[in-house]
Amino acid sequence: MALQGSLSELPLPDVIQLVSVSGKTGAFEIQGEQETGKIYLREGQIVDAVVGRLRGDSAVYEMAIWSQGNFSFNPGEETDQVTVHISNANLMMEAARRLDEWRVLSRKIPSLDLVPYFTPRDQGTDQVTLSPQEWILVTRIDGEHSIEEMASELKWSAFDVSKLLFGMITSGLVALCSPGEASNENQRWQAGPSPVTMLGLAEKIRAVAVDVVGAGGERTIEKQYTSARTLIERGEGFTALRTMVEQHSKAISLLKGADVAAMFDEQVRPLLGELQQI
Repeated sequence: MALQGSLSELPLPDVIQLVSVSGKTGAFEIQGEQETGKIYLREGQIVDAVVGRLRGDSAVYEMAIWSQGNFSFNPGEETDQVTVHISNANLMMEAARRLDEWRVLSRKIPSLDLVPYFTPRDQGTDQVTLSPQEWILVTRIDGEHSIEEMASELKWSAFDVSKLLFGMITSGLVALCSPGEASNENQRWQAGPSPVTMLGLAEKIRAVAVDVVGAGGERTIEKQYTSARTLIERGEGFTALRTMVEQHSKAISLLKGADVAAMFDEQVRPLLGELQQI
């Protein structure tokens, strides 16, 4: 008879440890709240794992943090793939560490079904500074897709997405709501790209302008950029970016001439075009 049980009673790392020490060959089927995955053992050693779009080590880690669901072990079921190349001990040690970390994350992210949305930012708040991965994630926040859905779209683990969101939630940049229960502030941003995406493009445009105009005009560019940031944070978005580009172009034309201003316009046109792809 196949070994089976509930993840709420016995965490997956403990279950796998029990089977691996016996040297068995077979497959665990793990049914979570949103997805079903498999972990394959060959003579007690984990050799392959798959859940959704994840495979190998990352798939094991993803399933290891599930606290709800059921598991069953099917002896003799094998795979022709070998995607896990580290020992069970190291694999389960990392899985246990992530499980502990997930317990901390779950204080602010109790469910992967929750929908992230941007909170309004008061005028004069600090400039948004995000890592490259955080910038990728914020372009997917639209007040409609859940954490699980964004992770699937990005082909990232829900754990990694949650770690990035945890910092944004703690800083007040992002909040969570139930599907279909977006706040009035969230609905305010749904008509177009997120304010954080707009701020990121504004920073890129500012960098181009500073590079073109040189040290002599940097103060003017910074003043125009600061004004645009304030308007973006108030929700004026694309209009604020257009105005900022026009002001930069005029300033560069006065300081460096029409030819240099035209070069600036040519360089920032692709950046504004990014908005049409979001």
